[in-house]
Amino acid sequence: MNTADVLVDFLVKNGVKYIFGIPGGAIEDLNTSIFKNKKITPIVTKHEAGAAYIADGFARVANRLGVCFATAGPGASNLITALATAYVDGIPVMALTGQVATSLFGRGAFQESGDEGINIVNIFKNFTKYSTMILNEKRARYMIGQAIRTALTSPFGPVHISLPVDIMKKEVEGSYQESLQFDTRYFDQERVATIATILSMAKNPLIIAGWGCALSRAACELRELSELLKIPVATSPKGKGVFPESHPYSLGVFGFAGSPAARDYIHQNDLDVVLAVGTSFNEFMSSGWDKRLCPQGHLIHIDVNPEKIGKNFFTSMGVPGDARTVISQITRELETGFKNEKYRKPVLDDTREMKIRSFKEQYAFEYQRETPKEGAYHPKNLIMDVQDAFPYDTIYFSEIGTVMAWTIRHMVVDEPYTYFVPLGFGGMGYATAAPIGGKLAIGDRAVVAFVGDGSFLMHGFEVATAVNYNIPAIWIVLNNAMHGMIYHGRKMFKEPVPEGIPSKFKRVNFALIAEGMGARGIQIQNDGEITREWVKKMKILESKRPVVIDVIIDEEAVPPIGSRIETVIRHFTN
Repeated sequence: MNTADVLVDFLVKNGVKYIFGIPGGAIEDLNTSIFKNKKITPIVTKHEAGAAYIADGFARVANRLGVCFATAGPGASNLITALATAYVDGIPVMALTGQVATSLFGRGAFQESGDEGINIVNIFKNFTKYSTMILNEKRARYMIGQAIRTALTSPFGPVHISLPVDIMKKEVEGSYQESLQFDTRYFDQERVATIATILSMAKNPLIIAGWGCALSRAACELRELSELLKIPVATSPKGKGVFPESHPYSLGVFGFAGSPAARDYIHQNDLDVVLAVGTSFNEFMSSGWDKRLCPQGHLIHIDVNPEKIGKNFFTSMGVPGDARTVISQITRELETGFKNEKYRKPVLDDTREMKIRSFKEQYAFEYQRETPKEGAYHPKNLIMDVQDAFPYDTIYFSEIGTVMAWTIRHMVVDEPYTYFVPLGFGGMGYATAAPIGGKLAIGDRAVVAFVGDGSFLMHGFEVATAVNYNIPAIWIVLNNAMHGMIYHGRKMFKEPVPEGIPSKFKRVNFALIAEGMGARGIQIQNDGEITREWVKKMKILESKRPVVIDVIIDEEAVPPIGSRIETVIRHFTN
């Protein structure tokens, strides 16, 4: 086999079934090897960033490696924003990029991006866990295996390999070597016992569950611990749904666009212990690093990445480790300790549950419909209607912008790992492309993306990719002819920010654009039109074609982004 054959063989033996990207001259050897192997399906996208977003969406839903590819030079550099998104959110994506022959380095070859001039490997090192170029076919097996191993070892993240044309053609001796993953599900038994002691004695504890709980697939373990000690749980915006939001101990999301009940419960209850799992306490999770999150007693911080522990708040106990493993061990320690009387089992009545219910009842209006503007859907009503109209196990992607604020605040997510928003790096266009990968990963379950019109205009042509490969994802476009986060954010300052750089633009008919790409295009202007009966009547779920539902929304409906504006005022305007 040549080096390109070895690469494809590695991918197949590591369970890769799809690869996303755009062909080019510098990566034709990869094309040839895929053709010969016939076990990987290439999905040709409309833009390289779309390819990486789709690979990211696949990896998030499938919980395994997503792979994208691009040709040399601009093909590779177009991956940057999407790979940065995967890096910040900890998603295992492998990027394969073409490269001119090593004999041409430094001579000004077309689209060259070697170690002289635009050094794409060094550029990618800033936002990947591993970026390298294969310069010797004898090292190919090791380097490919190392890249896969690095991507899939916690903390997860993207990796990059640059593939020079001449090296890809050279024969490689030897056979396949397994790319072993390192098991990072370690824990400190002594610290686990200490945490168990603290939690068993806590009078007013709280669990904060972040995105790391979703990456670790720790939902069951989190619920088990919460129910054992009747501890309320708040999640980060990105971790939404990792604890069922209808559960009696759920406070919902704390942070950006989060639940007012969670905010008030945390601010007013003089917490004595906070167990934070899988969160870095970043801006959006902590409402701009609100110090009222800090308890009177212990802040215990568990994260697979030691660099995140104590990063933003003083931590009385830091515990490096996988979220699922550590939570599970805490629960086992408590259960065993209660049986042998190592720990005194707390006497728990329904007081805490009643208190949580009381805070939620104060904000029952959050789940009541808004009076719509004539000829337009109210965004809040739209979010609630869609969730009611589609199956319980639907996978939802949310775009960046006001759409994420509406979904974070008004969706009630009870099924874990069904809500995805790229809140780390926050690249627009993500949820326009990623659902294609999500649909390939999940099979028959519905995949619905909420996207703003500004974001859809960036990567909306990936709908044509879905059409080309008969991938029936569903997009719901919130059409208000503006960049809503900017428009509404400017108006919410004490002294409104002028429209020097306009935030509005002429309205686009996305239903017609969808039809032009071969998808089903439907436009809606009437509030309340989306119902279970409507979805059934229109055969949305039975459609073999991708569907774009273009919804005219009330452009003056104010999104729940007040906490973000307060943070900007407090930290960025002085």
